[in-house]
Amino acid sequence: MSKTAPPMRTDYKIFYPISTRWSDNDIYGHVNNVTYYSWFDTAANRYLIEEGGLDISDGTIVGYVVNSGCEYHSPITYPEAVEAGVRVDRLGNSSVQYGIAIFREGEQTAAAHGHFVHVFVERAANRSVPIPQNLRAALERLLD
Repeated sequence: MSKTAPPMRTDYKIFYPISTRWSDNDIYGHVNNVTYYSWFDTAANRYLIEEGGLDISDGTIVGYVVNSGCEYHSPITYPEAVEAGVRVDRLGNSSVQYGIAIFREGEQTAAAHGHFVHVFVERAANRSVPIPQNLRAALERLLD
């Protein structure tokens, strides 16, 4: 477990419920570390789709993950209900760094927290592009 103090719920702007699954537990009896990265990806993309209008199927612009990291503070196990808190830590021209934390439902202190970086890319050319205005406006609302 991390020696860094875990962040608090008040450090995040929006929350998404997540249901743990039986298959999330590993041989050690807690949710495996790779599952947290899936939760980070799910929370960030859900926000972009619902609040920024990101079209993951037919849109010309997509977000590629180029960096991520996670610190673990306390183990989570199935069948706990959890929530992903999301904020924007840095907003660049073509990239965004999210701060994301996983909380047990109703708890004020994060069980894990980390970062997740998207670079926005024109799908056909596979080259970075400035963040489209609709996505930028949504991301600005989450700036810390």
